[in-house]
Amino acid sequence: MPLLVNGQRVDLARPAADMVRAHPHLEEKAKLLRSQPAKIVEPQGLLYIQQREFAVTTPKDGSVSILGSDDATTCHLVVLRHTGSGATCLTHCDGSDTEAEVSLIVSSVKSLSNTAECGRLEVHLVGGFNDDRQLSQKLTNQLLRAFDLQPDDVHLVTFCVTELNDREEKDIHFPIIYGIAVNVKTAEIFPATFPEKGPDEDLRSAHILTGAALTNIYDAKMEQLRIGPYFWRPFPHVDFWLEQDDKQILQNLSTSPLAEPPHFVSHIRSTLTFLKEHPFPSHSLFPNRKPRIYKKNEEGLWEQVCSDKI
Repeated sequence: MPLLVNGQRVDLARPAADMVRAHPHLEEKAKLLRSQPAKIVEPQGLLYIQQREFAVTTPKDGSVSILGSDDATTCHLVVLRHTGSGATCLTHCDGSDTEAEVSLIVSSVKSLSNTAECGRLEVHLVGGFNDDRQLSQKLTNQLLRAFDLQPDDVHLVTFCVTELNDREEKDIHFPIIYGIAVNVKTAEIFPATFPEKGPDEDLRSAHILTGAALTNIYDAKMEQLRIGPYFWRPFPHVDFWLEQDDKQILQNLSTSPLAEPPHFVSHIRSTLTFLKEHPFPSHSLFPNRKPRIYKKNEEGLWEQVCSDKI
């Protein structure tokens, strides 16, 4: 079944800009979203999603009320929601295997919506910019095509990507929105930044840097964040990369060196250091081959649960 805008099938043979011209309300909605200042989202009730992760939950969740992700340059942030059940998914896509990733998030939202008697699937796409390598444009097209291939009708509601999320300063292009949050209870989507990106931020980043596939990190029925078990081989040339200056790391380990947020290099260094310290995670991190499990405590913060109590 097709990807729809206002009940009309999106013509994927034409450039995305043509679709926006044909549906000016998409441009107006993007403009409205871009005009909002980014809100600082505190960790209480938040589930933060890193690149190549996703999570899905419903308004009945007593632990998580906000899903959020940021630090997207050429990446796109995707919110998929079923209007009947309120089941909401947020993922941070980088173009690694877009078709498989979209199928995965659609089936995950549907699995929490099968008791809903009515409603429809709505998708919101945010991120990317006019980057030199046109990686954003490629990912935008991949996502539109992947949603169009789904067996269910999917309605495109927000389209704030690539050209519609671009600003220029001294001939250099940047994204306007780097991060978003979605309120699972109200369905509100807004630009956001996140002081806390844990738990296990370095571990999760290491999983991405070693080539992980898209991973579901949340069990909505148990209201548990589940990290791992993850396994990787020793990271090649880790000492070499740790010896490089900031400019070299930025130029070689980013898809868009000029547009990265200021903490990009320190984040990569921290992840590389973690990979050096844990070349064999099966020994040091997951000796029992069980996930690291977290639940929200009374303050709304993640707290690790001993696996033998589960």
